[in-house]
Amino acid sequence: MQWLLDTNRVLVSAVTAAVTAQMLKFVIYLVLRHEPRYERLVGAGGMPSSHSAMVTALASSIGYQYGWKSGQFAITAVLAMIVLYDAIHVRRVVGLQSRYLNLVSRSEYLADIERDFPEFVGHTPWEVIAGMIWGLITSRVFY
Repeated sequence: MQWLLDTNRVLVSAVTAAVTAQMLKFVIYLVLRHEPRYERLVGAGGMPSSHSAMVTALASSIGYQYGWKSGQFAITAVLAMIVLYDAIHVRRVVGLQSRYLNLVSRSEYLADIERDFPEFVGHTPWEVIAGMIWGLITSRVFY
């Protein structure tokens, strides 16, 4: 394990944040709904945001390794802001639209549509904040 940390601690930190956030999604869903939903291990949306955890861990790991005033940190911080904005705004709207389209497609007028659109796509602001906190915690563990 040490060789992996020595080769690319930044990458390991970011991937660990994303994978563990996905596992947390599954556990949180299981605890709240009392039923396993294995799609939560790989699916988008939900608490906490694994995308947010990953980019936050990436940016903070870069900050720890190269310095908070470095160009590398600036690049990853901008990338993280884009992903966080997308998770809250764009992907959330897509999820809400999917919910509406699913309701409409189940009506008697459109009964020929055979599949539902995925509704777990985006995140609430709290899910993104939880992902950011998880990413910060994860990166701190590695540094």
